[in-house]
Amino acid sequence: MMKWFWLALLGFAPFLHAELNPLAVPGGVALIDLGPAQEQQTPPQIWLDQQPVAVIARQGHWQALVGIPLDTPSGALELRQGATPDTGKSLSLQVQPKSYPAQYLSLKNKGQVNLSPADEARALKEIEEIKALKRTWRPTPYVDTAFIQPAKGRLSSRFGLQRFFNGEARAPHSGLDVAAAKGATVFSAGAGKVLAVGDYFFNGKSVFVDHGQGLISLYCHLDTLTVHEGQWLEKGQTLGTVGSTGRATGPHLHWTVVLNGTNVDPALFIQP
Repeated sequence: MMKWFWLALLGFAPFLHAELNPLAVPGGVALIDLGPAQEQQTPPQIWLDQQPVAVIARQGHWQALVGIPLDTPSGALELRQGATPDTGKSLSLQVQPKSYPAQYLSLKNKGQVNLSPADEARALKEIEEIKALKRTWRPTPYVDTAFIQPAKGRLSSRFGLQRFFNGEARAPHSGLDVAAAKGATVFSAGAGKVLAVGDYFFNGKSVFVDHGQGLISLYCHLDTLTVHEGQWLEKGQTLGTVGSTGRATGPHLHWTVVLNGTNVDPALFIQP
């Protein structure tokens, strides 16, 4: 029994880890082999800048699960293996180039493009709050990367699009949009703990779910919220309904996936 317990913690049980679709590009996810994982062995500690990186036991080896920031240039990306971000040995990840198409959107509410001083102050404060939430780290013995699409509907605006609102350039699209009618059910893409719920200027009514080891999912523009902070959710459990709150051109679900503090392409986690 004890041997099975440790095997499960290390991820050797076959149902703990499904295949991820790794893609070492800006906004993608890379897998770095760290050597054999021995029974009861402590996993290596990996860092990207000051942010810890998820490490999983997969096919008998430790592997780092690295989210690559969208603004990363092609070439070598340095990570560190050690007790702290400034100690230990250097690891190198080769990032391949990738370009994303442009998307032009029209917003009737001009105040959501050119913000008033009050709205700008609110938005900037919320942006910092959201950045802090995305850097959350909760140690877990394994990470389930087999996500399900969190709402039924067509995948519309893809991750990484270079966005223009009313002709003005804005930040690239940080997630994946699911086209669905107002009131459609939204459910958690994977099991995890509700990290936060809130109503934000840009994102509208939103839910953050912490899946462990820096893997976080975010569900935005919701019409209703049916969960609370600290609640545990199983994969597929309802957390709200589709809406158009915040800066949205119409009802849809905006779904973001975060890994080691950076937004990555949610499509890489959807299992066929």
